[in-house]
Amino acid sequence: MNVLIVHAHPEPQSFCTAMKDRMVHLFESMGHTVAVSDLYAKSFNPVASASDFSDRSNRDYLVYALEQRHATKTGTLSDDIAAELDLLKQADLLILNFPIYWFSLPAILKGWIDRVFLSGVVYGGRNFYDRGLMRGKRAMLTFTLGGREHMFGPGSVHGPLNDLLKPVLQGSLGYAGFEVLEPFAAYHVPYISDEARQQTMLDLDVCIRGLDHRVSLPMPSLDHFDAQMNPIAGKPTA
Repeated sequence: MNVLIVHAHPEPQSFCTAMKDRMVHLFESMGHTVAVSDLYAKSFNPVASASDFSDRSNRDYLVYALEQRHATKTGTLSDDIAAELDLLKQADLLILNFPIYWFSLPAILKGWIDRVFLSGVVYGGRNFYDRGLMRGKRAMLTFTLGGREHMFGPGSVHGPLNDLLKPVLQGSLGYAGFEVLEPFAAYHVPYISDEARQQTMLDLDVCIRGLDHRVSLPMPSLDHFDAQMNPIAGKPTA
């Protein structure tokens, strides 16, 4: 299996970075091939803009998704996007590894999705959810956060963790066609003991070794919607 870990933490000595290193070692020990895209280390540009395209189909008005398609057809993608896209295409499993910032992704990782999830390559037209162009691949989030585990879930102060992360779990990964696995969360990391951190790493080992049995999150199926994306009576919508 080819694994791509997209890592987004600015501190090389962080627990989040240690999680990345641990996953690389474990996957390789299991015989898998691992590529790592360390976004801070490579100073990845997260800003989607007109400068991403050296040859524009419309120089008067920027429609980013259409220019992505044009650049793909003409072979004029910027070098940094092309390199990341090659890694994504080769991957059977995509892991996004990051610290939670404001119930969401760090900007550099959100920008990676904005620029690398190309229209016409990752999604496009009616090619989304179970018809997304990344179908057949799996994806998972692994992340650290400051909150305690009891602060997330039904009736908790923050609500269910997967609800907070729906924009990336469904709106990005699921939309692109990935089979999205249940995330792995490392809770309260800045404040726990060394023993607790060691246990979190052991839990991560169990997660990685058991990926083939990990729960997949439910996503909509276009078979349950008509041509105008209205729900079909009697069909589930998720």
